[in-house]
Amino acid sequence: MSSSVCEEPIAEQVLLTSSEISLTKATKVPHHIAIAMDGNRRWASRRFMPALVGHWKGADAITKVVRAASDLGVKVLTLYAFSTENWNRSESEVNELMKVFTHYLKKNLSFMLEEGVRLDSIGDLSKLPQDVQDIFFQTKMATKDGKKIDLVLAVNYGGRDDIRRATLAIVGDFEKGLLKKEDISEDLISSYLDTAKWKDPDLFIRTSGEQRLSNFLLWQFSYTEVYITKTLWPDFNEKHLLQAVLEYQQRERRLGGA
Repeated sequence: MSSSVCEEPIAEQVLLTSSEISLTKATKVPHHIAIAMDGNRRWASRRFMPALVGHWKGADAITKVVRAASDLGVKVLTLYAFSTENWNRSESEVNELMKVFTHYLKKNLSFMLEEGVRLDSIGDLSKLPQDVQDIFFQTKMATKDGKKIDLVLAVNYGGRDDIRRATLAIVGDFEKGLLKKEDISEDLISSYLDTAKWKDPDLFIRTSGEQRLSNFLLWQFSYTEVYITKTLWPDFNEKHLLQAVLEYQQRERRLGGA
């Protein structure tokens, strides 16, 4: 994976202009972008606010990034919303994050329907409170006919857990006689992962300057381009996304070649 770090701040803008969108090359727009939305707590701390304020502000950033990605021609946007490790945070913070999920999905249902956004998720949602599971299911059903962009929220997701659950499923099918060991291939393993219905990400964006994967899409990132920005997620906007896409378009993807 190749990577870079963007250090320059970018002023906030509500929407990308048509001239800015035209800067991108339609034939080389990343089909699938994954983002680790990092920096909510630091954003709040720098303003002497509780961490929970940062999470609510971070949720506000999602809608404008989804719209901008769709306008640029991106077809799948996967956002790392809650990792398997996030359960280790305080009970009050975890509870507040569950409220953020519920509020965001209810508040933005009309936006998703109007903009052709199809909601989906990866991760083990069965560990979430029942009301949060219900709102995810209801929103997925309501937006299932969206055709413009898939918004995939990674919730209670970990790359290692994804591979673990896929391995259990493969072993289960082997024991049922549905698979032979000769069937095991990279493609078959991929077909058992949470992301089976989508192509692997072309571009991974990590906010807040952290230079690690944090257990996100470990299998799927094999040939993904990495772009790191020091911008904290609540401040990440349409122009930051545009800059990441423009840099991606300057790279030559070798996909494992020399």
